[in-house]
Amino acid sequence: MNKQSALVIAARRHIDSCTGSKLCKAFVLTLMMLAGIVVEVHAFAGAVGVEQSSPQKKSATKQVKSYSCPMHPEVKSTKRGKCPKCKMDLRLDPAGTSTGVPREQNLIAGNAVAESTATNANTSSNPPGSAGKMVIPDIEVLDENGNALHFYSDLIKGKTVAINFIFTNCTTICPPLAATFARVQKEMGDKVGKDVHFISISVDPLTDTPERLKAWGAKFKAGPGWTFVTGDKQEIDRLLNALGASVSRREDHSPAVVVGNDLKGVWTRTYGLARPAQLVGLIMDVIEGKVDESLTKGTAKP
Repeated sequence: MNKQSALVIAARRHIDSCTGSKLCKAFVLTLMMLAGIVVEVHAFAGAVGVEQSSPQKKSATKQVKSYSCPMHPEVKSTKRGKCPKCKMDLRLDPAGTSTGVPREQNLIAGNAVAESTATNANTSSNPPGSAGKMVIPDIEVLDENGNALHFYSDLIKGKTVAINFIFTNCTTICPPLAATFARVQKEMGDKVGKDVHFISISVDPLTDTPERLKAWGAKFKAGPGWTFVTGDKQEIDRLLNALGASVSRREDHSPAVVVGNDLKGVWTRTYGLARPAQLVGLIMDVIEGKVDESLTKGTAKP
């Protein structure tokens, strides 16, 4: 029996014994009312404590989001960030969630993953096929000759490709990007169009018609095996997003070159203005189904 209940019972007994005094009865009734108030206050405090502990319990079972690199699926993290291998933004994995991880443990897990991926980035090469296949939409596009093509099935499937991103009105990085491709094309000779295919995707499809792309490519002596791509803006935006090159402003597009071997499932990317010899070395490695991480560093600028 708690103190409040004992107080109420004692007060009732005093009422029964105080038959001759109204003052006594009034005093005892006051005690009973005070005891009732004390009981209600304790009950309310208990209810508040339960409500406050509920969010804590919920947070302990909160789902933890998982992020991974679209080019290197083995790189995973519980937080947003960039892939330490190719510098692409990590993307939310819709199936990669877990429960029952408190916030403190989640932070520890995130740090552990970051350390693990940083260690993996220091390895000199990956075994064939270790990077996994990219999911590339098979959207309809137009090449520089106005031919309708399906991007994945006609330009990517079963091939080794080098992809950059340009727009014809660009006066900053796009001409150097195209000039670098032209020098790589020259160094690789007849391998272009046979062992590797070059693709330049317009990030401004509303302006860049096939005719404009053809004229622009001619300035850089683009030969067979180098395709320029444009198309419906929404579809091109979807393609750019899949390749990790989506931007809100065309001027902010990436100076990266995406290099992949679809047949062997090896994908990576590097700085698009790197030395031609460096790009040739990377492409040759990807043709063979491997990636030398030292050739993918964004800091390897000319």
